[in-house]
Amino acid sequence: MRLHECPPSATFFIKMNRILDTTRFVLDQAQSVKINRDKIDAFCSTFTHEHKKHWWKASPRDLSTLSEDQRLHFLFLFNALSFCYWGEPKWTVELDSQKFDGSWAMITALGRAVDERKPIFDASYLAEIGKKEFSEILRGNTTIPLLEERWKIMREVGRVLTERFDGQVQNVIKAANNDALKLLDLIIANFPSFNDSWKYKRREIFFYKRAQLLVGDIYNVFNQKGFGTLKNTDQLTSCADYKLPLALRKVGIISYSLKLANMIDNQQQIQKGSEQEIEIRASTIWAVELIRQELKKRIPDITATHINDYLWLTTQQKTGDEKPYHHTITTSY
Repeated sequence: MRLHECPPSATFFIKMNRILDTTRFVLDQAQSVKINRDKIDAFCSTFTHEHKKHWWKASPRDLSTLSEDQRLHFLFLFNALSFCYWGEPKWTVELDSQKFDGSWAMITALGRAVDERKPIFDASYLAEIGKKEFSEILRGNTTIPLLEERWKIMREVGRVLTERFDGQVQNVIKAANNDALKLLDLIIANFPSFNDSWKYKRREIFFYKRAQLLVGDIYNVFNQKGFGTLKNTDQLTSCADYKLPLALRKVGIISYSLKLANMIDNQQQIQKGSEQEIEIRASTIWAVELIRQELKKRIPDITATHINDYLWLTTQQKTGDEKPYHHTITTSY
């Protein structure tokens, strides 16, 4: 029996309020991060309907040249491997004499693999891919951080797709009956590398950053049609990463204790799973939620994903006066 065919007792279903509820507990206990609610009104006054743009529209890679199945596999692979890009020097990938870093670099590298006819949409290939060949796919100006971890995740994706979903990402969506929350559940239950939960004061806190981003990307890249015909996407929260707290700090919605601010500004590492890191991520989730609640008064269909994408895109516009984002070595984001 394939796992996605298991009876309900063999799987768990995520109630999205688990993310808001558990991160709210962090917010109530936080010592190092604060949400400044008086700054939310000012931010919301500048947010318009035009700001509701999915982040992928700014991507250097046009996925419309791929088949729908290939597009779906591309999104799955990208979100499986998209985390921890910072380093010195920063990993970059070049395309048409232009250098990309971060998420754009990962998209460019995977797109290059497609152009070079590497069978990255073949789950059995991914399950057996060697480290050397994998590193060739992600070649850039320097070795990407956490190469070993990414290689293992690539193999995990291939193995699980092959063993449980007949090698096809579309079968994961079919098993979820086009429900975003069930799809999120299936991703986390079947692909351990997407499970993003941590302990804070002996309580389990849920973030599910990459899994939520994957579901949101499927919904938006397919324009809510075909594989993107997903209900309950409005219940996704923001994705707690490096860049969102940077954007929220810049507009004054979140602020740090003097100790944490000095650590971040001096680019000292914040340990993954530490109280400080969890407080940054939980405050990010709730800052966006509070923004959403305020904006909903005049933009009824606003979602956390809309705000998430707008904030992330603002961080791609370099002005030269940016403060550093927090540095954490993690596969969560």
